[in-house]
Amino acid sequence: MPDYKELINAMIEYYSGDPKRIQHFLKVYTFSRLIGEMEALDANTLYILETAAIVHDIGIKVSEEKYGDCNGKHQELEGPSIAKEMLEKLNVDSKVVDRVCYLIGHHHTYDNIKGLDYQILVEADFLVNFYEDQVSRDSIIHAVDKIFKTKSGRDICSKIF
Repeated sequence: MPDYKELINAMIEYYSGDPKRIQHFLKVYTFSRLIGEMEALDANTLYILETAAIVHDIGIKVSEEKYGDCNGKHQELEGPSIAKEMLEKLNVDSKVVDRVCYLIGHHHTYDNIKGLDYQILVEADFLVNFYEDQVSRDSIIHAVDKIFKTKSGRDICSKIF
């Protein structure tokens, strides 16, 4: 199993003083790992997924500074380059970095999801956002029907909400 201590600590440092963001990425990471394992992802895909989950919202800070908001599209635009720099400093393999940056650059785009790593990242982010944003039950049901594809993600969501 890969050791994520350095990456998680780098993200905690990056979000220093912002417990909400730190809590968010840790929860998305945990759900991503759980769903990925339940869906029997191969080791490399699970590694990519978990890495992406840790850094998925890395573009929020720049989006807030540059655009005055944390809009998902702005995160997708700004996040990949910041993540690439952080991951390269931690000597993450370039193929992993490329896929992680792709996932960051698309994690708020819900049509044409390609790859189980992408699907699970989206589902894990939704699971956390449903709770953090206090989404209504009807909205959760609608989102699950439209977006969730994995049996594990659907099962976890039905048990939580």
